Amino acid sequence: MKTTAKLGLTALTIIILLFSCKKADYASEESADSKMTADSTAISSSAAVEQKDSKQKFIRTADIKFKVKNVVKSTYAIENAVQKFGGFVTYTNLQSNIHDQIKTKISQDSTLETTKYSVENNITIRVPNTKLDTIIKTIAKQIDFLDYRIIQADDVSIKLLANQLSQKRGAVSEKRVEKAIDSKGKKINDVIDAENTLANQKEENDNRIIENLSMQDQVNFSTITLQLYQNETIKQEITAGEKDSSAYKPNLGIQIIDALKSGWYILQAILVFFINLWPIILLVISGFFLYKKYYKK
Repeated sequence: MKTTAKLGLTALTIIILLFSCKKADYASEESADSKMTADSTAISSSAAVEQKDSKQKFIRTADIKFKVKNVVKSTYAIENAVQKFGGFVTYTNLQSNIHDQIKTKISQDSTLETTKYSVENNITIRVPNTKLDTIIKTIAKQIDFLDYRIIQADDVSIKLLANQLSQKRGAVSEKRVEKAIDSKGKKINDVIDAENTLANQKEENDNRIIENLSMQDQVNFSTITLQLYQNETIKQEITAGEKDSSAYKPNLGIQIIDALKSGWYILQAILVFFINLWPIILLVISGFFLYKKYYKK
């Protein structure tokens, strides 16, 4: 009876433990799923999404900074996604910043070089305005930690309309000035003033056209600025150590032979030097004998 009770208690304990583990795993998976969902939706935005029949025009920009597991891999993934959705990269600056570098001699001819560095990349991309949210959600898959995201939408529909009306007025004014020049072109001063006025109006009209084209381009293609970084990385590499200059010196026997050779070369140089001076030596000896001879007399 006691044995049966013990077996029943043991079985019940095992069932409780298994149920607890399964529940913990489910909670962990649920937490991971919720984190993934949060990361995926944290930077997405439907800010100022244009409706098909809407007359409003928005210039949409996004500025996002986040940490990734690997900057290089995430950069390639983002660039591929941008190209896939019809966008293009206008700027990228991928670089490694070295924080510390330590060299440790581990043997007579080997050195362990330890480098602590971090990798970061600043990217600017242009994407079709209708694909902005899709691109942002794709980028979210690379996020390990989000620092911030800023999405801005500027309504430029009134500005575009104002420029268009200004262009129409300018075109009408140009025609009137041209007609005036043709009909009253007898006086040089009047012609010059009219030509200057016409040139100024054309320049102003051209500036309006260029400004409209620039704004329309910004409306059609949104700009996204990304700052990617990762945790500090440590790289260790064994390199050939620098030997002491004394390790390259020859042994004593070779040094003695070299010294004898050097001494012989020095002796030869001294002999050649004195031989080159034989005229001076001859004059000195002759002068000495002449001095001695005449000095005694």
